[in-house]
Amino acid sequence: MRTLYVVTHPEATHHVDGLVGGWYDSELTPAGTRAAAAIAASLRARIPEDAEVELFSSDLRRTARTAGVVGDLLGVAPVFDERLREKSYGEAEGKPQEWLAERFVPPPVAGERMRHDEGVPHAETKDAFARRVYAVMAAIEERRCEHQVVVTHGGALTFVVAAWIRMPVESAGHVEFRAGGPGSVVVLHEDDRFHNRRVHLDAFVPHINA
Repeated sequence: MRTLYVVTHPEATHHVDGLVGGWYDSELTPAGTRAAAAIAASLRARIPEDAEVELFSSDLRRTARTAGVVGDLLGVAPVFDERLREKSYGEAEGKPQEWLAERFVPPPVAGERMRHDEGVPHAETKDAFARRVYAVMAAIEERRCEHQVVVTHGGALTFVVAAWIRMPVESAGHVEFRAGGPGSVVVLHEDDRFHNRRVHLDAFVPHINA
């Protein structure tokens, strides 16, 4: 069986400061750093000590820090890839969430949603966001390692899962997959016989010891 553990980075400074994340390069908070250690310990308990493991991560600081803690415990160096970043919000990044809310143009209920202009200069469309995540997932899947860890962001999780279940990118206009919040781990399985792909969105949120 092949297993991917998809980690959404834990609490970062933009969360507590009420700022737009995206490519804004925020740091883990002290609570986020403790959560990263709990994530690493949970993964170490689930992955056999003698198993080959690969670790991939977004290159932003909040994910890179999470991946570094995980990699230290698993004994593997992270491979950083900017395609695993969160959606880019262009000029909104690092600004208060209210700034984005005042300018954001929601997508239509029907019609063109993937290339919809959300009204924020230089922000990624959903189509561009999805296609880069699909591309990095295709590269990760080609490696065929039995245990892989992917450290990414809450928004990017949707397209990690959509790519995993082979949803055509053109059909992703209404899709959204969510886990248990920052610091969650989603488990993706592919069985060896039928090659079916299972998704455990509520796999676990590692417990942080006080």
